[in-house]
Amino acid sequence: MAEEVKLFGIWESAFSCRVQIALKLKGINYEYIEEDLHNKSDLLLKYNPVHKKVPVLLHNGKPILESLVIIEYIDETWKDTPILPQDPRQRAMARFWAKFIDEKCFPALSRVCWNKEEEAREEAREHMKTLENELKDKKFFGGDNIGLVDIVANVIGFWLGVVEEAVGVEVLTEKEFPVLCKWIDAYVNCSVIKENLPPRDKLVSFFRAHFSK
Repeated sequence: MAEEVKLFGIWESAFSCRVQIALKLKGINYEYIEEDLHNKSDLLLKYNPVHKKVPVLLHNGKPILESLVIIEYIDETWKDTPILPQDPRQRAMARFWAKFIDEKCFPALSRVCWNKEEEAREEAREHMKTLENELKDKKFFGGDNIGLVDIVANVIGFWLGVVEEAVGVEVLTEKEFPVLCKWIDAYVNCSVIKENLPPRDKLVSFFRAHFSK
């Protein structure tokens, strides 16, 4: 029996993009369903009645919710091309850094870029330094290959630069964060990443319009 895989997402979302990257890394065929969060579909409300948001992965009619949970589900369901390390401690550390990005980096960067809170700038810089120290001389957070932390860090690897350009702020510079900038260059030029990112110009225009409201 052929497996049915559907992804409900929105094109401008870094969180939807994470799941798309994970599916592509695994070579999984899936149907993408673009949602309108201002006019949510009955299916989205049916499959995610609690949060009523994307992404939602539908696997053989059963929904999986939240991007980090979805990525781990994908990794556990389709064994080829592992996203998380096989070693238990390394898996735990990958989860730790993924949560660090979502719970520490993303909120601080959001406050700097979206609300232009200067007091959050130092917090964001400290978090970026922490990521620099974790990367050190590795090509990717996952080593030689894209892994969970790299996928989750798309908010830094692509979306941050877009938002910086859209709102006219500068947080991540090559002078201050050379290791992260080197990672970003390798990341956005990795074929599976490059092929699944939204058009940069379109995203910049979207955020400019969003922040001008």
